[in-house]
Amino acid sequence: MKKTILLIALLFISTVSFSQNVLSLFGKANQFFTLLEDGKFDTAHSYFAESEQSKISVDNLKQLWTSVKTKLGKTESLEAIQSKVQGQFFVVIVNGKFEKDEQDFMLAFDKTEKMVGLFMAPKAVVYAKPSYADTTLYQEKSVYLQTPGHQLAAVITTPKNVKNFPIVVLVHGSGPGDMDETVGPNKPFKDIALGLASKGIATVRYVKRTVIYQNEFTKAFTVKEEVTDDALAAVALAKTVQGADVKNVYLMGHSLGGMLAPRLATMAPDLKGIILAAAPARKLTDIILDQNKYMFELAKDTTQATKTILQEATTTIEKSRISQLGNMKPDSLVIGLPASYWVDLNSYDQVAVAKKLKQRILVFQGGNDFQVAMADYNLWNTALGKKSNATLKLYPELNHLMSPQTEKGTTAQYQVPVNVSEKLIDDIAAWIKAK
Repeated sequence: MKKTILLIALLFISTVSFSQNVLSLFGKANQFFTLLEDGKFDTAHSYFAESEQSKISVDNLKQLWTSVKTKLGKTESLEAIQSKVQGQFFVVIVNGKFEKDEQDFMLAFDKTEKMVGLFMAPKAVVYAKPSYADTTLYQEKSVYLQTPGHQLAAVITTPKNVKNFPIVVLVHGSGPGDMDETVGPNKPFKDIALGLASKGIATVRYVKRTVIYQNEFTKAFTVKEEVTDDALAAVALAKTVQGADVKNVYLMGHSLGGMLAPRLATMAPDLKGIILAAAPARKLTDIILDQNKYMFELAKDTTQATKTILQEATTTIEKSRISQLGNMKPDSLVIGLPASYWVDLNSYDQVAVAKKLKQRILVFQGGNDFQVAMADYNLWNTALGKKSNATLKLYPELNHLMSPQTEKGTTAQYQVPVNVSEKLIDDIAAWIKAK
């Protein structure tokens, strides 16, 4: 086993420094493919860095695009959907929908915003809509979620032929995440949105800020910038959706989003209720420690060397328990996140805040979740189990992505497509509609 700290569940924000204008690169990627579509291969060729222009000629580019169109058919749409840092380059992923199939393209840019690579992404396991998503019962609309200095792509999913419907805002877990909270071929937020809409309940989901504005998270920040600002903007957006009942707005937080849901309920007191999906009840430090212990136990390596690695990891993780900065700078990194982040989160007691809420609360946890433990569910149950405004439910078969599994497993489980549990969707819908 490598000498490393296992930060499985958090999928922490990368702290690499890359001063690219993400929106600008998305625009360049889209423009590049527009030029290919229009047959303007000379202009498209100029998007490459000089060092690459000698490796791929205008004719090569023309042949490549002709081959793509011959294989996949007429173009239906080409849109930049994701970005990531790879070493000193910035990669933009463009999703192409064609008459015969879909194909993702990867465009690598250098720091001068010139292309240094163009690749056709290997075909991954394709997402499949859940059987409970009835496409005749809902419609989806693409919009933008606006906050000062930020613009995030969002989708509003609404039921057809329903008036005065409830609406739910979906809030991500830790780290970068697209609007579907995609992990491998799984899209839990999309499953939930389609499932609820099929039952007469609307949703708002949006791309997390850490995906589009990565360069803003290379300095001091807290969950305010990572989560709460955009979640509150999404709640405001939900109230503007035509046909939505503004007195029946809910917020569903998954993992870190669930942990922060009680705080968000105090900041948006007119929310009808909150849903805590696999939400930590303890400090984030405890969650990370649990994950490390689980993975070491799973490895079944009881050698002294392995025990030493675990102890060293534990010592390092414990440093995240800071409750004040002291002599530390706010942007000092502690296991991958700034000290300001830990101080803010460690001052927050989500269970104590939830106990004081008047809004409706639904808490659910999966028994096959290896990222957030039963210990957290038990704490929620102890605190809220006797409160008239709270409902708690354990699903023994569900994992952290809210899909049914036969065991806890590892992150490899997330690479197998399994939709969010239909029973869970049914239960959430029934709870929302209950008087």
